[in-house]
Amino acid sequence: MEKTPAPRRILLVEDEMLVAMLLEDMLVEAGHTIVGPLARIDQAVEAARTEPIDLAILDVNVGGEEVYPVAEALAAREVPFAFATGYGAHGLREPWQDRPTLQKPFHRSDLFRMVAELAPSCSC
Repeated sequence: MEKTPAPRRILLVEDEMLVAMLLEDMLVEAGHTIVGPLARIDQAVEAARTEPIDLAILDVNVGGEEVYPVAEALAAREVPFAFATGYGAHGLREPWQDRPTLQKPFHRSDLFRMVAELAPSCSC
């Protein structure tokens, strides 16, 4: 089992159930706590505004809606996040193209590397 630096509270926004379950399983197995997975933008925005979270992984297209309102709420709180997308950074709208992306499909090691990059060592 791979471990990331320290347990985190991770907001997971993903509408494809199998992908969400896979991500959740991998992250929980590594010792993290998941907020979600959330498959609706309104619920994800509320969580991004109010939940205690260390970082987030956001699917770009959630139920046919773009995830950017969630990104805005996280950015306002200075919570680090990455977009999960099959289109890469060039598929993101401005001003989000400079944000970290987790290219779909991804390997387990890519996920854990992204978590470590988003929230390096802390006393969480």
